[in-house]
Amino acid sequence: MTANEATRPPGDEAFRRRDLRGTNIEPSYSGARSFMRRKYTRDLTGVDIAVTGVPFDQAVTNRPGTRFAPEAIRRASVQHAWGPVWPWMFDPFDTLAVIDYGDCWFDWGTQGEITATIEQHARTILEGGAEMLTLGGDHYVSYPLLKAHAAKHGPVALVQFDAHRDVEPDPGGRIDHGTMFGYAIRDGLIDPARSVQLGIRTTYHGERNHGIRVIYADEVHHASAVEIAEMITNVVGAGPAYLSFDIDFLDPAFAPGTGTPVPGGLSSYQALAILRKLTPVNFVGADIVEVSPPFDTSEITANAAAMIALEYLCLKAYQKGARGMPVGD
Repeated sequence: MTANEATRPPGDEAFRRRDLRGTNIEPSYSGARSFMRRKYTRDLTGVDIAVTGVPFDQAVTNRPGTRFAPEAIRRASVQHAWGPVWPWMFDPFDTLAVIDYGDCWFDWGTQGEITATIEQHARTILEGGAEMLTLGGDHYVSYPLLKAHAAKHGPVALVQFDAHRDVEPDPGGRIDHGTMFGYAIRDGLIDPARSVQLGIRTTYHGERNHGIRVIYADEVHHASAVEIAEMITNVVGAGPAYLSFDIDFLDPAFAPGTGTPVPGGLSSYQALAILRKLTPVNFVGADIVEVSPPFDTSEITANAAAMIALEYLCLKAYQKGARGMPVGD
């Protein structure tokens, strides 16, 4: 907190914040609700990570509603904006300069332009020197996001938390949240040999493996978080990686608010514990997708998504040197 910020009345840090780092506590029920109370801005000067939303749900095969997810995740995040995060025991925003870049704007009536529009939105952020944490949207948005990331980093390793593999056979050209990773492989955006799909518990006729390491849900249930994280890091290696977290990785008991809920999934604790152990992975971007607020009982799905996003930021802060300190001393 700067001297000027210390002497002015608190509140609405999303607009009034001057320092991109640090946490100034506000009541969770009031004020402008940016993601984790970060500053709403499109100025990328000195920014480490830009959080942005893609409110798109025109590629779903079952229940819609993910267009409302970025706003819901932002709203859910404010209850966690209190400083140090358990069990890291540090505030990631003391280390990382994070902003809320707002949402990708697109014309809902010109669906054929959505891929290029999202890709250009992402390219603008990446070319500005910041990394991205994207709040979807349905899972199709990962495809244009990967196009932008591969343009900067080359083919990336995909680390996908999901109930579905999203490589269903497709003759090409469809905007579908079940086919886009097949496109990404075809286009050379991801390196299948360094990629992992985790928590899978569905299968489809004609679906190919593509050389990706698939860790099915039963294997995750029967192993520890440390063991699963080691499997992932051993496959991914040291090269650039992209995290795509479909909220239906979680069991419907923990994430009812999603378009295609599949019983037999993982708990929110398991997901967070695995993420926490992925500090060796060189993540260059991430997205969290498929939260559908109209089906979200007591907003627990948006809350889980907000915590996953925060966990990812803690991981990135740890990689940049943040270390835990005793709380309350």
